[in-house]
Amino acid sequence: MQSINIIRKLVALFALLALLAGCATSGQKNVKDQQVLQKAVQEVPEDQLLDVWIELFNPGELPEDKDDARGLSMEIREAEARHMPVHLRNVMEKTGYWGAVRVVPRDTEGAEVLVSGTILESNGEDLELQITARDASGSEWFKRSYREDVEAAVYESENGKEDAFEALYHTIANDLAQFRDTLTDKQRIAIRQIAEIRFAADMVPDAFFSHVSKDDKGQYRLDRLPAEEDPALQRVRVVRERDFLLIDTLNGHYDNFYLEMATPYQEWRKARSSEAAALREVKRKANTQKALGVAAILGAIAIEALGGSNTQVSTGTMRDVMVIGGLYSIKLGIDTNAQSTIHQGAIEELGDSFSSEAKPMVVEVDGEVHELTGSAEAQYEQWRDLMRKIYSSETGLGPDSSNPVD
Repeated sequence: MQSINIIRKLVALFALLALLAGCATSGQKNVKDQQVLQKAVQEVPEDQLLDVWIELFNPGELPEDKDDARGLSMEIREAEARHMPVHLRNVMEKTGYWGAVRVVPRDTEGAEVLVSGTILESNGEDLELQITARDASGSEWFKRSYREDVEAAVYESENGKEDAFEALYHTIANDLAQFRDTLTDKQRIAIRQIAEIRFAADMVPDAFFSHVSKDDKGQYRLDRLPAEEDPALQRVRVVRERDFLLIDTLNGHYDNFYLEMATPYQEWRKARSSEAAALREVKRKANTQKALGVAAILGAIAIEALGGSNTQVSTGTMRDVMVIGGLYSIKLGIDTNAQSTIHQGAIEELGDSFSSEAKPMVVEVDGEVHELTGSAEAQYEQWRDLMRKIYSSETGLGPDSSNPVD
């Protein structure tokens, strides 16, 4: 009778350990409801349309935890830092709230509204972006983080044809539109004027540095406006149109990169999230098997320690089976962990494969070949230098100044 009670207690212990092992690693990730993209109900007057420049995102840093960083690489992040701004631009263009929405290299002068982003996390299942928006006056509209978690199954659904994190992009676009609506007509016009004069001051500080000033808080204000018929202003507008054309050319290259990247990026996200889910399941099973194995051995020891001589004799065979079975369960758990290494290796291989497929494109600009990876920003800066020289040759004004606005 005593041995039966002990066995019942051990069975209950095994059940409890199995339950705890399962609960320790289970749990559903919350997926946000689909966020409807807000669109302008009526056409926005042209003089109230603000142009938006979205900088190439900061790729951020990879997770410090080795398991979390499996299959990720800075090459992937750099590719994402070019892909995500283009997708956000495409979403914003559908709203009807804005003028031209363009993707630009980081630290580009001349935006009416500038959107900057940093990738805080991106692994196929979780995406977190820190977004900062400010206008030409230096006023910060907002700075906040956006996070969305999806399950691997989303890539198998009909929604998998769209970006898995479409709701996140819709939320960012909606927030930008809502803030824009808080501005008065006068404020929007002022933002456009400041952007134009800041561009002019960047091109030719000698001619325009006194028109705009910057305080110690980073706020810009117009001290005076040039006359509409001012020849210097007219020339700056011509140069600015040329600059827009170059930025549009860059956007064409970013678009090509975005389209070329679409399929391998979708497949990488899909495969990496599936592998990560499988890896978690393997680890959960391994922990359960180990826990049951340890419990079996402890149970056998308990029978040996707590039972009398008669109990020890009557349960000797059962104790041997429990010890052997427990050791086998622990070994099985260790072997299952070995499978997790295979999954981790598969994730890393996927990451390496994607890195090779998503190499930045080689493009030709003005007869010269350039790579859109880091060098794109340098190329654009060379273009700006060229524009300054063109303006200088046309006006006779020097391109440099000892009194720059910035």
